[in-house]
Amino acid sequence: MKTDSQENLVKRIAKLAKHNQELEEKIKKLLKENEKLVKRDEKNKALLEQFSPDMIKKKAGSLQEQRSMKFKMATVLFADIHGFSRVISDIDSSEYMDELDEILYAFDMIVKKYTIKKIKTIGDTYMCAGGIPVKNITNPVDVVMAALEMRDFLVRLEDEKRDRNERIWDLKIGIHTGPVTANISGKKKISYDIKGDTVNTASRVETVSGKGHILISVMTYELVKEFFQCEYFGKLPVKYKGDLDVYEVIGLVPEFSVDGKGVTPNEAFRIKFGLIQFTDIQEIILDKLEKELPDHLFYHNVKHTVDVVTEVELMGWAEGCSDEELLLLKTAGLFHDAGHTIGYNNHEQFGTELVKEFLPKYNYTEEQIEVINGIIMATKMPPQPKTLLQRIICDADLDYLGRSDFIPVSNTLYDELKAQNMVGSLNDWNKLQVKFISVHQYFTKTAQSLREVNKQKQIERIQSLIT
Repeated sequence: MKTDSQENLVKRIAKLAKHNQELEEKIKKLLKENEKLVKRDEKNKALLEQFSPDMIKKKAGSLQEQRSMKFKMATVLFADIHGFSRVISDIDSSEYMDELDEILYAFDMIVKKYTIKKIKTIGDTYMCAGGIPVKNITNPVDVVMAALEMRDFLVRLEDEKRDRNERIWDLKIGIHTGPVTANISGKKKISYDIKGDTVNTASRVETVSGKGHILISVMTYELVKEFFQCEYFGKLPVKYKGDLDVYEVIGLVPEFSVDGKGVTPNEAFRIKFGLIQFTDIQEIILDKLEKELPDHLFYHNVKHTVDVVTEVELMGWAEGCSDEELLLLKTAGLFHDAGHTIGYNNHEQFGTELVKEFLPKYNYTEEQIEVINGIIMATKMPPQPKTLLQRIICDADLDYLGRSDFIPVSNTLYDELKAQNMVGSLNDWNKLQVKFISVHQYFTKTAQSLREVNKQKQIERIQSLIT
């Protein structure tokens, strides 16, 4: 039996145990409360830091950077619609105000047609810029074409509505090409306000222009002189820059205009323009390949595409191709392996699908797209080209077989196939290469004369490596 002292001891121990348990629960509760306070304190500190003067200044600067863009080459146009100031002084001028709205609407449609950005109208002055917001190399030609259409529209409007001696509207235009900074505003409807020396110079060129005249600076002239008839106008003093040569645009050069009248562009103009525009297309597609091609494509990479585009142009010249044929060849060369961004097998077919999706935006006709896709499909192994253009791209695609850098290039193809478990040992690969090169043939006279002899030497070199 337990003594009284033992029972008392048990009771005390039980009481202490209960008290300790209560203390542990209180401590746990306090720790949880403390943890909440720490988290709340950290959150408050983060908020305070976020709204500190330094952080606000930093964010404001970042926001300003996001709403401002710099363009290395934009072409700015100022068009002064003469007659507006005279019309508003007439109390019965509502019909003429309607005509002004009609003119401004027509100008909006013209700049939209040439992918030019309308900046604003200031009274009777219409301002727009090419190369904004999408950068492109053709913007000087686009803007001058738009200027010719604006002038032509106003002439036709006056011819339809009134006699020659009763004309109300006239137009003078100034154009200059150079770098600009564009400030962007708005969310749903984005607007651009451009500034810089280029804008000021374009405005100055417009002020010295005469009624019915289109004046361009020497910078714009150097970029468009192949397309347009221009006459030297004179020198324009520019603050801090000296004198600026200015030219007057008469119209398209006869060889690029329908009936040689210098107004409506013909097929030759479109082809010449397309060769320049190709630079923009090439930049977009090469950027796509750089970002989207799988990492294991050591051979079918951006370098190979650039090589093929270069080779088809060189072979095209040597084979006597026309400007349009060169354009089609270069475009096909650019897209011939673009299908690898979709899949390895049947990449040629995938490439033709990209062509159908992409090229209509750049005014390629259905007939041209069909020819380009035929050229691309001709590169599918084994090559069986039927036309001269198909023979050229087949030779350009396998040009490396007869080049001095054959070994390092063929090694990249081996690495690519090896990474996909499509080939065995290097010795097996060399056997495959000898078999392939032995039956391969170049199809054009140019490739046969430049590559065939060296190709036979490559066969001997590879055979010496086979064990």
